Amino acid sequence: MTISAEDRSRLVGLARDTVRATVSGSAPPNVDQPTGLLSEMRGCFVTLTNDERLRGCIGTFRPVRPLGEMIVEMARSAARDPRFVRDPVTANEVDELDVEVSILSPLAETSDPEQLELGKHGIYIVASNGRSGCFLPEVATDQGWGVQEFLDYCCSHKAGLPADAWRMIDTKVYLFTSEKFDR
Repeated sequence: MTISAEDRSRLVGLARDTVRATVSGSAPPNVDQPTGLLSEMRGCFVTLTNDERLRGCIGTFRPVRPLGEMIVEMARSAARDPRFVRDPVTANEVDELDVEVSILSPLAETSDPEQLELGKHGIYIVASNGRSGCFLPEVATDQGWGVQEFLDYCCSHKAGLPADAWRMIDTKVYLFTSEKFDR
């Protein structure tokens, strides 16, 4: 999947406008009758950073509405990321934010998680008890992790599972790719 420069700009602009509206208490942008990429049913993430410090990151693998509407929903949620409830994104901060949008490929279950390619594949791990966690593809390379560390940290730090839960027969591991861009 290759997303055009025009669509990249539209998606990041939509996410930034949504964050601005959310933190100022205004109505979010309306995506009436989306066309092209904005009308596709695609998973997505919106990540907010300020001076390389995470300020919010929310996404979905299972969109329930077209991509344009999902970007608005994910951007609203990222601006209110519960991890930052004591230090929320402010209206004065919006222009300083780096707004990244990641558009995801469909999930593909793997029977051999150790065959994932670092920097190319993201992971979504779901245990039989319903607990789950995910990492976007760039997390492993940003952290300098190997394949096993990537899988272990997703289980232990994101899903609240034992680090080796990805090895259990009743745990499902899915791989995906993403196209990430910012403005």
